[in-house]
Amino acid sequence: MILLPGAAPLDVGIPAQIFAPRHKLNYRFVPCALQAGPVPGRDGLGYHVEAGLEALETADTIIVPGYHNCAEPVDPRALEALREAAFRGARMVSICGGAFALAQAGLLDGLRATTHWQMAARLAREYPKVTVDGRVLFVDEGQVLTSAGVCAGIDVCLHLVRRDHGVQASNAIARVIVAAPYRSGGQSQFVPRSIPEPLGDVFAATREWALAHLEEPLTVTTMARHAGVSARTFGRRFVEDTGYTPMQWVLRARVDLAREMLERTGLGIDQIAARVGVGTGANLRMHFQRILGTAPSEYRKSFGGKLAEAGAPAPAA
Repeated sequence: MILLPGAAPLDVGIPAQIFAPRHKLNYRFVPCALQAGPVPGRDGLGYHVEAGLEALETADTIIVPGYHNCAEPVDPRALEALREAAFRGARMVSICGGAFALAQAGLLDGLRATTHWQMAARLAREYPKVTVDGRVLFVDEGQVLTSAGVCAGIDVCLHLVRRDHGVQASNAIARVIVAAPYRSGGQSQFVPRSIPEPLGDVFAATREWALAHLEEPLTVTTMARHAGVSARTFGRRFVEDTGYTPMQWVLRARVDLAREMLERTGLGIDQIAARVGVGTGANLRMHFQRILGTAPSEYRKSFGGKLAEAGAPAPAA
């Protein structure tokens, strides 16, 4: 993680928490700066780092937190170090205004990206080669990932853990830091208009109910009935809340549950497909490929633990 002058405290603290050695995921987390020593921070906090730009030369993933003034040019030495790291294949990640540093380095050219919604128009204006989406929590373009303001850094960091180690590992960390285990990148940064709090609570309760009934037939009508609103109102409000239509959200929830079963159990693909509500193994393979770009069997090879290898049954609900 490279700390630029004026680095935002929460942006810095999120990766430090999520990639901490105590989670035992074999991440080696190294804060660095232009040079070792003190780094001025924002909001009355400063930092002291033990590594300079040389740390970027061997890093597999580089995180750029937001910093004080995104309008100011980033030190050319830092930009060159970011370019060299990206050229050799390092994964590049920004939190909030850190996207401006990646854009200055030319690493967002031709890609979709996001940043804090208040700065999205500026990013788009100053870097026209970047397709800026200021509505979403994070954007994953493979080697380059960008996230929205502040707490969206939690979402993109947990997403990285899911990519590297699977759902079970990211859920475990989410529990430790008391965070939502999964908010999709497509979820809206904020609700564009005021929604009465009681209705917001009802919709959240309906989502929780749907997660507990994924193996059952779920339709917009059944979920709207649970929420006590019309199907049309439910569909519209659901998109505003999550960035997905109800059925897109349900499908992704089912795939996510399937991922966890592939990691934790020895159930066959057809059995898992039935338990998560997609019907057949063929359906599960199709959705896996479309959403994750891989097959269930390959996912199990990558993330299945000893329980799956031993062919153990699913744990009791």
